[in-house]
Amino acid sequence: MTTRPEILFPLFAELETLEGVGPKTAKSLEALHVTKPRDLLFTLPHSGIDRRKRDTVQGADLPGTVTVEVLVGRHDPPRSRGRPYRIQVEDARVAFQLVFFNGRDDYLNRVLPTGARRVVSGKVELFDGMAQMVHPDHILPVEEAGEIPDFEPVYPLTAGVTQKTMAKAVRSALARAPHLAEWIDASQKAKETWPDWHAALDHAHSPNNMGDLAATDPARTRLAYDEFMAHQLTLALARARMRRGKGRVSEATGALQDKVRAALPYTPTGAQSRAITDISADMAKPLRMNRLLQGDVGAGKTLVALMALLVAVEAGGQGVMMAPTEILARQHLEGLRPLAGSAGVVLELLTGRDKGAERRAKLEALKRGDIQILVGTHAVFQKDVEFHDLRLAVVDEQHRFGVRQRLELGRKGTAVDVLVMTATPIPRSLALAQYGDMDVSILDEKPPGRKPIKTALVNMARMQEVVDHLKGAIAEGRQAYWVCPLVEDSEVMDLTSAEERFKHLRAALGEGRVGLVHGQMPPADKDAAMAAFQSGKTSVLVSTTVIEVGVDVPNASIMVIERAEHFGLAQLHQLRGRVGRGEAQSTCLLMYLAPLSEGGQRRMDTMRETEDGFRIAEVDLEMRGVGDLIGTAQSGLPRFRVADMEAQAGLMATAQTDARKLLTDDPELTSERGQAARVLLWLMGQDEAIRLLSVG
Repeated sequence: MTTRPEILFPLFAELETLEGVGPKTAKSLEALHVTKPRDLLFTLPHSGIDRRKRDTVQGADLPGTVTVEVLVGRHDPPRSRGRPYRIQVEDARVAFQLVFFNGRDDYLNRVLPTGARRVVSGKVELFDGMAQMVHPDHILPVEEAGEIPDFEPVYPLTAGVTQKTMAKAVRSALARAPHLAEWIDASQKAKETWPDWHAALDHAHSPNNMGDLAATDPARTRLAYDEFMAHQLTLALARARMRRGKGRVSEATGALQDKVRAALPYTPTGAQSRAITDISADMAKPLRMNRLLQGDVGAGKTLVALMALLVAVEAGGQGVMMAPTEILARQHLEGLRPLAGSAGVVLELLTGRDKGAERRAKLEALKRGDIQILVGTHAVFQKDVEFHDLRLAVVDEQHRFGVRQRLELGRKGTAVDVLVMTATPIPRSLALAQYGDMDVSILDEKPPGRKPIKTALVNMARMQEVVDHLKGAIAEGRQAYWVCPLVEDSEVMDLTSAEERFKHLRAALGEGRVGLVHGQMPPADKDAAMAAFQSGKTSVLVSTTVIEVGVDVPNASIMVIERAEHFGLAQLHQLRGRVGRGEAQSTCLLMYLAPLSEGGQRRMDTMRETEDGFRIAEVDLEMRGVGDLIGTAQSGLPRFRVADMEAQAGLMATAQTDARKLLTDDPELTSERGQAARVLLWLMGQDEAIRLLSVG
């Protein structure tokens, strides 16, 4: 089924085919990401109004919405412009007023003739002791009052779309929803008491009370599950595709790994050993490895990556390690070199800076197999880069390295195993959504000898004290990073603030003691400044952005972050992780400008309370929401309409297990349930998945 099934055509027609939707409304709906009737099915009401009929306004909870039958009395048109038009009415017990601003006499006399009975529904407020209903939402003859629902759903709106228009369009879309075969596992559906898809939609759009609007309502849970299921099926198909791509068996002999272990000054943590075991087992299988290595700052990912690369070399092949920036690639090289040296393995660096004869020589050595491990930037993707026998690619995922790039990398070697490393601890729900196609290893222990970092909050007003403190520390031979504030969207201002701080510190601490790195510098100058800091020539390194400081300087034990309230939690955590790598007790000073906003205060408190990156990531997620945290646009994360990735992480995990099991039992989705699942993929617009199925 490589084309959309006919049963879904009506849901993918133009919006203008719906009742009450013209070109203008269709254009307005785009702001709600509604472009097809199917989008309206999944745009659920977020609230509701109780419109059950009462006998009287008396005793109602005011201000509040009341639906009541009235006898229309006298009309009082306004005496002067800008005054309201009032109509006196009486219900079964009391008299009150209907109030209209800019009311037209002819219209009001037609709709509410004196002496007639009408049912009115709208918000009633007390004004000088008299109840008033301003601009009723509904005015109907008594025999038509049944048109007012007892509980009226309230939809999200956008400029140019009213509740009435929205409700009408949704009803029209619902009338087209077909009855579809079930894609959910029968026993699971029974256990959760979930309704059928069609019934779930009907119920979600016609709630009877506030409880029906809760995410935990069975109809809503089922619809959320359908979204997760479609997304996880797509990821599971990508995963099956990667694994089906015949892998190569890379068996470790252990000879090189043992040499590295012997050279280590410490014993690997339990988490590191487990990860190494999992990776070696994956690489020894004839399936392609597609694993995520997730570890907090300083959890020792480099060692695990090296051991994985050595498996490839022990099996007679080559490995490549990719970093997003040249500085990080160099740092990986520095980190790996001494250890690889102890095993006698040839390592080389390839970046965009390699030109001419030098580059050609490297490429030839790579093709001959003389270079066993290549470290580089995305330059390793270029057409002319050929390996002798590439078996493993390790990707340092500072960048969004999506499913597509993961497949692209596989083309460089026959059936390359892939290990993606991320230093950003990701809450479980996000990890499932973003890396659901991968197997995950988590490094959640710190290597021995890592001392906790003291974190203190300091008001910017105490700048002089901080500088004096720094002077004392430098005299004792310590080194410090000083990170300048991020100025909103302006590299030029970032630069001036950093240069000012650099001059100020140089004057206070002495000419040759302070270095500066910023984004506008030529790469060679940047490297020189980093090198001077690394070798201990300079004691303080002033820098603008976070990324530049991707360098490991074990002697640096002080991190000053100026205007820390401007930084996000994840950034602060990454920055703090730059110290605490050596023998000395390390300190992180978060300098802030008072007064702090509520969010700023919470970020500062979180940093002070914990060093656990996973905990910090969870607070970050609560505060920013998921779209912000990873920039939904680039991350390829789906836009869920009903499901909530944060609140329903458990449901997402169930969907992942279910999707993987369905594909294990029915890899081509040809069974009855498999065919239903294909319809689900079309319904949810997972075209990527459908492509994977048709090419598979």
